[in-house]
Amino acid sequence: MDGTLLDTEKIYFDSLVAALDAAGYVDDSVALCHAMVGLPGPACEAMLLERYGKGFPLADINRAFLLNRDRLMEAGLPLKSGTIELLDALATANCPTAIVTSSSRRNAERHLSLAGIRARFGTILTLDDVTHGKPSPDLYLLAASRLGFAPKLCVAVEDSNHGVAASHAAGAITIMVPDMALPTEETRAKCAAVLPDLNAVVTMLYERGAL
Repeated sequence: MDGTLLDTEKIYFDSLVAALDAAGYVDDSVALCHAMVGLPGPACEAMLLERYGKGFPLADINRAFLLNRDRLMEAGLPLKSGTIELLDALATANCPTAIVTSSSRRNAERHLSLAGIRARFGTILTLDDVTHGKPSPDLYLLAASRLGFAPKLCVAVEDSNHGVAASHAAGAITIMVPDMALPTEETRAKCAAVLPDLNAVVTMLYERGAL
């Protein structure tokens, strides 16, 4: 969802960097936030506590992050290029789809609604549905089960290294459309393709006969 269909990762990134900088944690805030891209909230919080110690004001940083995020989102929640084209192509082909996100159920529902695409999905799997979020494969395994297909028959479209690790570990055919984090060599090896945008995903699915 975030960074793949919705252009939200930069909003999250800028909001957290601003919260850390305002609290005086300026030395490596940018690098640390880059390492968090694609991870669920609890994992990000664990990274912050590990980096800055038990005295880190996590609750204050979270409040500042949310204030920054909501302020930026007031201007609207944009879609990534090719989102509507991909969803239209999948709908035309009667292809079942699922959202598989590290976000909470509340945030997923809110953000998909703000972006105007909530009604496109009957199956939405979030961090609230599993014990272990990405890069664990649990969310993708659950999504495949809900859709009624073996994971190896499913195509996962991901934007982050952690997301690719999750879908690949589940056994899904993985396409990466990088957002903020460029793929590592290890990530590239796990992908059927690394493409520039979702329009390229649509083209590839047609060329391979998937649609």
